[in-house]
Amino acid sequence: MSSPAPQHSLLDRVWSLIRRKRLTESPRIVITPDAWSPSQTLATRILLAVLLFTIAFALLWWDRDGLRDQLDGEVSFTDVVYFTMITVSTVGYGDIVPVSTSARLIDALVVTPIRFGLWFLFLGTAYQLIIRQYMEGYRMAKLQSMLNHHLIVCGFGHTGLSSTKELLSRGAQADQIVVIDQREERVRLAGSLGIAAIQADATQETVLRDAVIEKAKCVIITAGRDDASALILLTARHLNPTARLIVSAKEEENVKLFKQGGADAIVSPATFGGYILAAAVDHGHIVHYLDDLLTARGNVSLEERSVRQDEVGKSPAALKPDVLLRLYRGEKIIPLAELDQVSHLEEGDTMVLLKSSRNGSI
Repeated sequence: MSSPAPQHSLLDRVWSLIRRKRLTESPRIVITPDAWSPSQTLATRILLAVLLFTIAFALLWWDRDGLRDQLDGEVSFTDVVYFTMITVSTVGYGDIVPVSTSARLIDALVVTPIRFGLWFLFLGTAYQLIIRQYMEGYRMAKLQSMLNHHLIVCGFGHTGLSSTKELLSRGAQADQIVVIDQREERVRLAGSLGIAAIQADATQETVLRDAVIEKAKCVIITAGRDDASALILLTARHLNPTARLIVSAKEEENVKLFKQGGADAIVSPATFGGYILAAAVDHGHIVHYLDDLLTARGNVSLEERSVRQDEVGKSPAALKPDVLLRLYRGEKIIPLAELDQVSHLEEGDTMVLLKSSRNGSI
């Protein structure tokens, strides 16, 4: 029994996503936008204002006998429209006045709250469409001016959130991390951690440019869908050829395509979780040790770094109390079992070290 190649399936989904984005792409970026567009918001507010005006007019027309026109003594349809407008706008020229008890109660208990409601609508619209847009543009420009050699996290679900918290625990500066996610609750969660966040679609080139990707040192891609992650990966690599790109893969068979797309590291959380679960069956302490090893709160940690100048010429054993686990020399990988054959460290070597995080010894 044969099945379609998963690589082609992912490529098809990516191209489908690209075509869909070309039809719906919007260059507007808002840090904490509403779910509606500005035009929808304005139209809704206008309809609400008309509804409030209609309610006030209907009540005053129903009780028009309680109104008096100081000019001719008659209150017509036009007079009620005019009186309603000047009353809800708080102008009040005094040429038409309520004289009956019911008319005065309607003006006090109904028209006055409507008047305040309309003013709140006007002020809210001015804030949302003018002041807020200006302030968001100012905040975006200020954010962009501060970003340099920063981290971008595309997708702030469980994986993105865990990665970001661990980065903060390891000493990363919150003002040098930018989160991009389409869901408002995730954007607000990032903001509660002191991290700048953009509610937008990270597959769009304009969004990544607003996150100043050309100056970023690393982009973590955890979109939650492999096709979206692949599109973000291709766009990010095009915009910044030197940034380190790390991708979370939902399906293990897509790892090869991510590698071909320019990813520097691909992590499959489900696969790694499966390895750890299997190891825990017969080895009860391994899970605890891995948690200790991989998190900032642990007693031991892994460190990858280049050989320092004062270490050139030394043997791997001279690195104590740190333990050299693996050595990268050019294109050659020297594992732990072969390190006894290495007589000295050379300039340009890259080491993976096991070291203590607390007391300076393993």
